[in-house]
Amino acid sequence: MPWQNNPGGGRNPWGQGPGGGGQQPPNLDDLIRKGQEQLKGAFPGGFGGKGLVIIIALVLLGWLATGLYRVDQNEQGVVLRFGKWVETTGPGLHYHLPVPIESVLTPKVTVVNRVDIGFAGDGPARRGQRLSDFNRERSMLTGDENIAELEYSVFWQIKDAGKFLFNIQYQELTIKAVAESVMREIIGQTPLQSALTEGRAEIEQKALEKIQTVLDSYDSGVYIREVKLSEVDPPASVVDAFRDVQAAQADKERLQNEAEAYQNDIIPRARGEAAKMLQEAEAYREQVIARADGEASRFLAVYEAYKQAKDVTRQRIYLETMEQILKGMSKIIVDDKAGTGVVPYLPLPEVQKRRGE
Repeated sequence: MPWQNNPGGGRNPWGQGPGGGGQQPPNLDDLIRKGQEQLKGAFPGGFGGKGLVIIIALVLLGWLATGLYRVDQNEQGVVLRFGKWVETTGPGLHYHLPVPIESVLTPKVTVVNRVDIGFAGDGPARRGQRLSDFNRERSMLTGDENIAELEYSVFWQIKDAGKFLFNIQYQELTIKAVAESVMREIIGQTPLQSALTEGRAEIEQKALEKIQTVLDSYDSGVYIREVKLSEVDPPASVVDAFRDVQAAQADKERLQNEAEAYQNDIIPRARGEAAKMLQEAEAYREQVIARADGEASRFLAVYEAYKQAKDVTRQRIYLETMEQILKGMSKIIVDDKAGTGVVPYLPLPEVQKRRGE
């Protein structure tokens, strides 16, 4: 052997002499022979014939079994054939052609993702951005040519995993770019005061609908759940002036509301009083007309009676008139036949005083 001629004093490559004690290395021929004997024990018929068929069948079954896969409830299965998307499957147990012909990806589709715009948030779209980038994102021109600074978030999830993975590249960056473009368009049509107050809900709804429309045109497989405006402010340099304007606007609205309340109170009251006066005047008119008609009828009746019996009627009218005049007055009656031709003296004040007592 070659190592028997080396200068190691008859030692072999492992440093032991031919008759030395110590552990001997395994013999490669012995290892191969033992492996063959174990395989023969497992397959009594040897490697020929039936044994070879069984081995091939087991290998084939194992290869075919690589096509079995399961999709969870929160996932969709995206089947790839030589790297090309061919099918999308739902939750459950499925089968595709064995590896490497086909493979499957199972992204989670129930997770709600978030893209933040105008402020530092999480996700790939935020990484590596500078403060100047955030300032550029949040500054927008309003419909009345003012500047507004917005911070908002877009909440989305995967609707079709196959379209999401293969129809668009850099998915989150694409969603962010679309959202920013749509929001600038909407704010550019909205006055600043509306964006700061009652118009926020309308802006959010319009943005959601337009972002979804654009992403659907890309066939992106993305579903927009919500657009949330977290901050809408004027630029910091004009905040004080804008607050003064808001305070003046609030005073104007308060005074206008007070004036409307006074108007709503005084006008119905004046209308009620006018209606009351009209009703009273109408009643007085009817009363006067009725009284005049009655007096005219009575006069005509008296006149007719007067024509029939003038003396009697004249006397009756005289008596009725005197009755009206003397009714309720103190009266003293003197019988002129009781005198002797001399005018009697009557102390009338004393008589009235005694009658009063």
